[in-house]
Amino acid sequence: MTDVLSAPFLALARSGYAPVNGLQLYYEIHGEGLGSAPPLILLHGGFGTAGMFAGVLPALTPGRQVIAVDLQAHGRTADIDRPLRFEALADDLAALAAHLNSPQVDLMGYSFGGGVALMTAIRHPDLVRKLVVVSFPVSSDAWYPEVRAGMAQMGAQAAEGMKASPMYAAYAQVAPRIQDWPLLVTKLSQLMGLDYDWTAQAAALTMPVCIVVGDADLFGPQHAAGWFVRLGGGQKDPGWDRAALPATRLAVLPGTTHYDILVSPLLCAAVTPFLDA
Repeated sequence: MTDVLSAPFLALARSGYAPVNGLQLYYEIHGEGLGSAPPLILLHGGFGTAGMFAGVLPALTPGRQVIAVDLQAHGRTADIDRPLRFEALADDLAALAAHLNSPQVDLMGYSFGGGVALMTAIRHPDLVRKLVVVSFPVSSDAWYPEVRAGMAQMGAQAAEGMKASPMYAAYAQVAPRIQDWPLLVTKLSQLMGLDYDWTAQAAALTMPVCIVVGDADLFGPQHAAGWFVRLGGGQKDPGWDRAALPATRLAVLPGTTHYDILVSPLLCAAVTPFLDA
């Protein structure tokens, strides 16, 4: 897990800060776009940074421009006087795309970042060409009870103990105000403690969606399968010529947990054909 959080990226094409919605939103661009494919934006998990995707970048960048972002209060993006809410973070991404002159993007988010990616597709459907959601359920009741209980126990009182974690080590390397760590822990705990149910909105998405979970994730794979079915998957034989193959994909990675899914060799094997199709 330490390698996922702190491993160095490939050589950057460029990086910068986008002034969006009161934030100075950090982003870094890797790879080179070819043809008409839009850039792929990567969204890290809670407490993470853009560096979480270091291990998968080599497989994602060939022939594709990849933009990794540090979301509000994470990594190099300093916090502002605003609670963490999926809706606001989604609007930040739409503003970032406009700042980068990208009328359309592909989105891939992991865990907390998967929630941001999904909400961006819900709020800004014309912006998102393809959506990849890794290890995030469309309703809060899908998380295992012990997971929700653990989320509720996080807060400022837990921040000090978390300083021994790889997550804090990665944060401390790049954060503009390292003293904001307790505030990040508190805000993220408050966000993840909220009830939500985006089942109807997620089922109404019209862009191709790739749902990726571990078979030992923080919620049951049957939840992901249910979303897949609501998007039109698993309905009938696609035919020998694949003429009726649904645009939506479902990948349940065997022997994979929420904590190691980003280093699974099966992740890119599932995602890249979907993005390239």
